[in-house]
Amino acid sequence: MTYQTISLTQDERGIATILLNRPDKHHSMNRHMIDEMTQALTHLAHDDSARVIVLASTGPTFCAGGDLGWMQKQMVADRAGKMAEARALSDMLNILNTLPKPVIARVQGPVYGGGIGLICACDIVIASDNCFFALTETRLGLIPATIGPFLISRLGDGAARRMFITGARLDATAAHHIGLVSHLVGDTEEIDSVVALENAVTAECDIALRAAPGAMARAKELALSLGTSPTDEMREASIIALAECWESEETQAGIAAFFAKTKAPWI
Repeated sequence: MTYQTISLTQDERGIATILLNRPDKHHSMNRHMIDEMTQALTHLAHDDSARVIVLASTGPTFCAGGDLGWMQKQMVADRAGKMAEARALSDMLNILNTLPKPVIARVQGPVYGGGIGLICACDIVIASDNCFFALTETRLGLIPATIGPFLISRLGDGAARRMFITGARLDATAAHHIGLVSHLVGDTEEIDSVVALENAVTAECDIALRAAPGAMARAKELALSLGTSPTDEMREASIIALAECWESEETQAGIAAFFAKTKAPWI
């Protein structure tokens, strides 16, 4: 299948790589990308030849979160329309989170909003030490609702609250400390960070390929059942919360100020 907003390749060992492919938009997500991610992930879930999944992007930014044009369309949509867009994102993240194969995120540069949701739904996150992470929704008058169940599941509410509530930016070290990142990679005298990051991902893939595919699928299913994996009820509650937030006067004023490039009323 041919994709426009992502690419999907697979090598002879069964390592499948999904590349976010909107470099002119810093790989921000719109409905088209969400739908293509859903299609690719569903295909990989049922493809026995794919044994390990790598989620990555090219260029200086991993993912800038939600596409601004997509946000503008949601501003004028009715409640049902707003909820449909949020549900599409939530469903895609749920497929990623429950994929019966190990999923490794290869992360470089800035990661905002929905991009953090993506990596929270991955099993292993390997990041360059030049990364930073931010949920900027509350600065706009919004809430990081749709990705919330996946973020809280990964970090716990205590570790997540600072970035979730205030929009505080975390550097790579802080993200590693709270468990958002599994492994940090930096420059050395012999190798630059790009090559080091690729080498670290390859090494993690090598580890996964030594495990039995069926056992890994069962182990992941058990881990999700024993932890605080997002339930359908949690995901639906977050979708409703976001729709209600969109309709508030505060949010309308904040989003309008953002697109007008003026200060929000509370600043």
